[in-house]
Amino acid sequence: MDLSIVTTLYYSAPYLDEFYTRICAAAEKITDDYEIIFVNDGSPDESLEIAISLYENDPRIKIIDLSRNFGHHKAAMTGLAHAKGELVFLIDVDLEEDPELLNDFHKVFINSDTDVAYGIQNKRKGGVWERMTGALFYWVFNLLSTHKIPANLLMARLMSKRYVKNLVAHRESELDISGLWAITGFKQVPVKVDKHSKSGTTYTLGRKLTLAVRSITGFSNKPLIYIAGLGVIILAITILYSLYILGVRVFIGKTPSGYLSIILSVWFLGGLIIFSIGVVAIYLSVVFIETKNRPYTIIRDIYEGSRHETQ
Repeated sequence: MDLSIVTTLYYSAPYLDEFYTRICAAAEKITDDYEIIFVNDGSPDESLEIAISLYENDPRIKIIDLSRNFGHHKAAMTGLAHAKGELVFLIDVDLEEDPELLNDFHKVFINSDTDVAYGIQNKRKGGVWERMTGALFYWVFNLLSTHKIPANLLMARLMSKRYVKNLVAHRESELDISGLWAITGFKQVPVKVDKHSKSGTTYTLGRKLTLAVRSITGFSNKPLIYIAGLGVIILAITILYSLYILGVRVFIGKTPSGYLSIILSVWFLGGLIIFSIGVVAIYLSVVFIETKNRPYTIIRDIYEGSRHETQ
């Protein structure tokens, strides 16, 4: 098979028909031998029913129905694991990224001797809050991680089969797909594109914070190193201050007063200790989850060709 197109479904019913029409038109400019993989990530709307109606009229469609909502990135990785094409195009179904990007990426792909052509936003979409939090996320991630990722990275990307094979070999349960894209390596070429903005998003502030924590703990141990370094600095300051108090006592004959500074120091150190323990606890939680070796998604049904398989 020449091409696999992978996308995920979550509150995607309003976009499915148009996405299907446009992505088919784009794919047929490249090859007639392609498949479209829809991964239903426990969508509570009619996304699955619409996808099944498309599947019943087009044997090139494959539907992977997950048993519940596992998350955007895990659903995408599941779809990539089932892709059979020599080229694999990953894109969101919500039309914020134009399906016609497939043709743009394909031109870059064949002219650049690369394994990945990926999209980055010309200008980050959304309001001031979304742009600020997005910029903060990339700044913090690249500050802490050993593998940097480009700012304003998009889901849309065209990948070689060998790259996808190595990408899905990562099996951690708490995954951030943008970090996995980076650490998988190979030659990757950015393509600047415009991303449209729709009225709503399924990424709430809580989900964004969870993703940020998962990204940092999954790709960097620097917070633990910084905590250890901070402990050494505080210990050094404490020793120096103790020597100062001892010197004043010996040479002047009195102990410096400072009830307020003592109380503030206790509060500061108490808060710092609790914060440090919390950071360590997050890392222990990640280790705890990973050692269980649970699958990051569970497939309920697969619709492929003329078969409907219950897993």
